[in-house]
Amino acid sequence: MTILLWGLLADDPMAAVHARLRELNAPVRFLDQRRVLDTTVRISAGRTRVTVAGEEFDLDAVRAAYVRPHDSTRLPAVRTRPPAAPEWRHAAEVDQVLNAWTDRTPAYVLNRPEAGASNGSKPYQLRIVAAAGFLVPPTVVTNDPARVAAFLGEHGDVIVKSTSGIRSRVRRVGPADTVRLPDVRTCPTQFQRHVPGTDVRVHVVGTDVFAVEVDSEADDYRYARAQGLRPPVLTGIDLPDDVAARCRDLAKRLGLPVAGIDLRRTPDGEWYCFEVNPSPGFTYYESKTGQPIAAAIAGLLAAAALCKERPA
Repeated sequence: MTILLWGLLADDPMAAVHARLRELNAPVRFLDQRRVLDTTVRISAGRTRVTVAGEEFDLDAVRAAYVRPHDSTRLPAVRTRPPAAPEWRHAAEVDQVLNAWTDRTPAYVLNRPEAGASNGSKPYQLRIVAAAGFLVPPTVVTNDPARVAAFLGEHGDVIVKSTSGIRSRVRRVGPADTVRLPDVRTCPTQFQRHVPGTDVRVHVVGTDVFAVEVDSEADDYRYARAQGLRPPVLTGIDLPDDVAARCRDLAKRLGLPVAGIDLRRTPDGEWYCFEVNPSPGFTYYESKTGQPIAAAIAGLLAAAALCKERPA
């Protein structure tokens, strides 16, 4: 009946969920990635056991798990080592085995790496977004400068963003970018028609839906301060029932019990969806609005741990 947490306590969402679980007196085992060089994982007779500094723990005792692993090879104790070094190889192997475990375990995992893989291809994810009933902006992914020029001519106001899950700054394509269009030959790049309106960030936790309206002058409100603009103002709101239902459906289609969904409400009341984050940094929104997102995640884990049969 154990709940496993895997990641770093320096990570705010992990720390918040850990704190809420402690308030519930839930049976928690925290697997700290900072101790990766003291950690070994052994698979024997179909069972997976983790040993940290001599203390062994059987992962088959886990009923629920919240995982936000970072790349252990980038931790301070490892990143200065070359890939051929034993420490680097050890950290990479621990990550590999534990990631495989989170995909195959019958425990209730928030969220399985396999489910998060859709975030690696934004164009693929947009197909699922559209299937859930949300509008998506006209989009082109190309390394052909002529195709980009044609798209700009057709839509005029266009933004550029990464096609993968690697964080990038969303920004408008301006006149000064025209001379840089040949640069797309080196990497397929995603362009979308700009959609005017108000950003709304939605966190789905099981069947709970927490929505936050974001008032910002920036194209990408995460970088408003860096652009010298006023900080975004966040306000908790209630979504229309049909939009909330679409958010739940979208998270379910992606296999994500916990999801961060980026919406935009247009002045005409239409709802666009840009992408879904499979491991959302929800604490920023929680700290601004007081929404109990960490408590909802902790409650989901605690309920799963109490189930006599492990959730599918």
